[in-house]
Amino acid sequence: MKLDSSIAAVVTGGASGLGEATARALAGHGVKVAIFDMNEAKGEAVAAEIGGVYCKCNVTSDEEVDEAFAKARAAHGQERILVNCAGTGNAIKTASRDRNTGEIKSFPLNLFNLIIQINLIGTFRCIAKSAAGMLTLDPLPDGDRGAIVNTASVAAEDGQIGQAAYSASKGGVVGMTLPIARDLSNENIRVNTILPGIFNTPLMNAAPPQVKEALAASVPFPKRLGQAEEYAQLALTMITNGYFNGEDVRLDGAIRMAPR
Repeated sequence: MKLDSSIAAVVTGGASGLGEATARALAGHGVKVAIFDMNEAKGEAVAAEIGGVYCKCNVTSDEEVDEAFAKARAAHGQERILVNCAGTGNAIKTASRDRNTGEIKSFPLNLFNLIIQINLIGTFRCIAKSAAGMLTLDPLPDGDRGAIVNTASVAAEDGQIGQAAYSASKGGVVGMTLPIARDLSNENIRVNTILPGIFNTPLMNAAPPQVKEALAASVPFPKRLGQAEEYAQLALTMITNGYFNGEDVRLDGAIRMAPR
């Protein structure tokens, strides 16, 4: 797929971090970008800077996702590109004992379900609705009708202590990549997933400097945190390389996460 002003894209979680970098990279090639995000102030600001459109969207809501796609398509036309970066996480042990009181607690199921709803079902919701829209388009001269990039995590394969919900959600994204690619193959829509390692995102910026330094040192090579622009570069490769389909690719400096 050639990136230019004839192409429209939607980036969920596009107001910050990996999503923002990808939105900016797409816009840098002339693509018309719609940012789906819950952060209205940041979303509006980024959209204004890249000449795109901001659509307030909670990916756990059918109604909000439908409204966001309607707004994006009214502004730019039907998207041929969807990049799913909206997501979150938590850290709670499956069952644990309080060191002071001895009280035994288990992972609250409502908090487990929240992560699944955002990271896994929210991603699938956006894929299904975007793909249905892509089916209304004619294929491009190179054969592509559309391209979808999802965001999982290395935690899908080597989750750490407390990451049961997060790893399950991201493992689900990895697990559904090939079936969805196969579902959409006859419609000329490609689907791939990136598994980022430890990246320098706004969430990571909240960590103390010594924590960030220790994490960077744990990466085999290069010994640093990943940059959001490096994620965006891989996302654009997945979009523009017409033979890239049904793949789950780690982007992690060769790290394999320890138990904690």
